[in-house]
Amino acid sequence: MREEMGCCKRTGPGYATPLEAMSGPKETLLYVNCIYNGTGRKKPDFLATVDIDPNSSTYSKVIHRLSMPYIGDELHHSGWNACSSCHGDPSTTRSFLILPSVVSGRVYVIDTQKNPKAPSLHKVVQSEDIVEKTGLAYPHTSHCLASGDIMISCLGDKDGNAKGNGFLLLDSEFNVKGRWEKPGHSPLFSYDFWYQPRHRTMIGSSLGAPATFTRGFNIQHVKDGLYARHLHVYSWPDGELKQTLDLGETGLTPLEMRFLHDPCKDTGYVGCAYTSNIVRFFKTQDGSWSHEVVISVKPLKVQNWILPELPGFITDILISLDDRFLYFINWLQGDIRQYNIEDPKNPVLVGQVYVGGLVRKGSPVVAVTEDGKTWQSDVPEIQGHQLRGGPNMIQLSLDGKRLYATNSLFSTWDRQFYPELVEKGSHMLQIDVDTMKGGLKINPNFFIDFGAEPDGPCMAHEMRYPGGDCTSDIWI
Repeated sequence: MREEMGCCKRTGPGYATPLEAMSGPKETLLYVNCIYNGTGRKKPDFLATVDIDPNSSTYSKVIHRLSMPYIGDELHHSGWNACSSCHGDPSTTRSFLILPSVVSGRVYVIDTQKNPKAPSLHKVVQSEDIVEKTGLAYPHTSHCLASGDIMISCLGDKDGNAKGNGFLLLDSEFNVKGRWEKPGHSPLFSYDFWYQPRHRTMIGSSLGAPATFTRGFNIQHVKDGLYARHLHVYSWPDGELKQTLDLGETGLTPLEMRFLHDPCKDTGYVGCAYTSNIVRFFKTQDGSWSHEVVISVKPLKVQNWILPELPGFITDILISLDDRFLYFINWLQGDIRQYNIEDPKNPVLVGQVYVGGLVRKGSPVVAVTEDGKTWQSDVPEIQGHQLRGGPNMIQLSLDGKRLYATNSLFSTWDRQFYPELVEKGSHMLQIDVDTMKGGLKINPNFFIDFGAEPDGPCMAHEMRYPGGDCTSDIWI
């Protein structure tokens, strides 16, 4: 996405509408958060620049690595200092990538404007400064605001207690400004969030206390109620908690969430990881918000695993810019799915591809059908590489025709469920998308092997285009 000069009218970053964004330039670079924390390799995490231009001599290669100045960060999600929410402000530019570190609590500010192929470190917001001024720690999701501020969800206090969670505000110079929510209006738990200003609403999802999930997954913690099942509805931009939606037993661990991109729409979706359901949230006639399960991924009956059933375990989700397709990941079962959501209440499965998972051929884990037969998924090799782990993060091209996927969730969980991934490293794939009838197909010409990094195998997580994308930009 870009700044424009046309008809003597200068605009800010991004595009005026989501549909206009779909006609933007084809992507040529991707920034990828790469993690050494938790792998046993005493190296700093880094931001990789990946060449995704098929016409380039360095296509499908890492062309730059920006190492962080500290060890032990666990780079996770990222955002921008400005996006399409600032399109009407010609004084703003999309110049800095915001990189929260979910374990160390630091927030890195990366200059991507001076040299997009070789970003540089601009500033470090230290965790001590954040804790001292706000009490917040474990920063997760970052979104820019039309005001010029940056808002970051934080999952707990410095000791990993959920009671310390809330929303951090940085000003346009990346100084700690305070908390966004009003005093006494912090959520029960925190994770992701998305705002829809025309409905004066922000909704946040929830995971659990950092002291719980950073130790790895324990089924007893679910039974003990240590993982969340709520969405928190706030007034926007006031920061008043208006409503808490209890998703019940079918909505355990609601993680990534997206409103439809059309700013007039009052509906969106959240992926509930543990129960493997997609929940639609929506505004009712009386102005309150409600929810319903619209997609359920059935658990697989399995042999040779720690439990008799294997959930899909939905991690990342995203929505195409024209609001026609919903995509999501089943981290444990190993498939990426595409649903037509032109009827938001009744999504229709139109594409599916297996790119990993625990029931792939060659794995000791086998699925058992109702008639007692066993089966395993076919997962192809790409350029002679066997695909490792399960898919976790996805990013979609502006035109909706190319989907990129990485396969690290969180280092502790990676080691628990996919130890080979920690040993041999992540990879990144590109999947071609049929935007007419639906359908997903792996591109055999693209493969990034993060197991071949100079400092040893690393884990790859979230991806960002220099010009913004369907998970970073919000329209007002």
